[in-house]
Amino acid sequence: MLRYVLHRLIVMIPTVIAISVVTFVIIQLPPGDFLSAQISELQAQGEGVQTERIEYLRELYGLDRPLWQQYLQWAWGLLHGDLGWSFEYDRPVSEVIGDKIFLTVVISLATVIFTWIVAFPIALYSATHKYSWGDHGLTFLGFLGLATPNFLLALVMLYLANVYFGTSIGGLMDPSYIDQPWSWGKFLSILEHLWIPVVVIGTSGTAGMIRRLRANLLDELQKQYVTTGRAKGLPEGKLVRKYPLRMALNFFIADIGTILPSIISGAEIVAVVLSLPTTGPMLLSSLQSQDMYLAGSFLMFLATLTVVGVLVSDLLLAMLDPRIRLSGGVEK
Repeated sequence: MLRYVLHRLIVMIPTVIAISVVTFVIIQLPPGDFLSAQISELQAQGEGVQTERIEYLRELYGLDRPLWQQYLQWAWGLLHGDLGWSFEYDRPVSEVIGDKIFLTVVISLATVIFTWIVAFPIALYSATHKYSWGDHGLTFLGFLGLATPNFLLALVMLYLANVYFGTSIGGLMDPSYIDQPWSWGKFLSILEHLWIPVVVIGTSGTAGMIRRLRANLLDELQKQYVTTGRAKGLPEGKLVRKYPLRMALNFFIADIGTILPSIISGAEIVAVVLSLPTTGPMLLSSLQSQDMYLAGSFLMFLATLTVVGVLVSDLLLAMLDPRIRLSGGVEK
């Protein structure tokens, strides 16, 4: 196990380097840079542009250098914890991300917990009551959840929350608490608004997890060891929980590699529709404005979380399922 972990950690180094190169190149593919976009916008509005100041800023931020030098400067800063400077916000990238990442984590963790709480009992019931009326009804709701676009459900939920509960439309808190220090009233306001994005974002994920967990459980329940356990007189609930459910969780553990970055990134489209102060709209805005240090640093953060998440999921899979061998070889 230790040898495998060390091998994976060594492999992660060139992987992260390759991801950083690809990320930087893709961000630089559109013509021009942030300052060029600003100049075009000012000219479209009929305002004058100070050429000397633009050249000074381009030299100050290193935008006049070759791409490979810009990449090395950016990568060297990442190694030292310097994420660069956000042109759009005129602040360090770490401060821009830090302002929004807390609320993003709160929403994402609440969504993950909501998904687990709803999906597990429904999938367990559907698998153990195959083709019953309850199974058909839950299957229909699952397909409905998968087919409904999140942004459409977000608009419906905003209307219902405002009409029936008096919740202010959009945002994650009442407008009076925006940019205000933390207080008990602000906390309660966030809880009042939190259920809307949690339900909207978690709907499709819950429906997908129900379908996959049900299919895996049905496959495990048909295997010989389940028949043997029933023949020995094991209670049905204990038998299902101890063996088939444990084996059916492999896909759930494998999803940890995608859960970690999604907790930080959030649902971008839903965040825009609901006007959530999360990192999703910030990332979209930085890509549109070619704020390369903000976009690049945030994408690198997500990529690193993905690489780490895949490693964690592989290790947990080996611990959960004895049929999995890290070496990939056949034991004699």
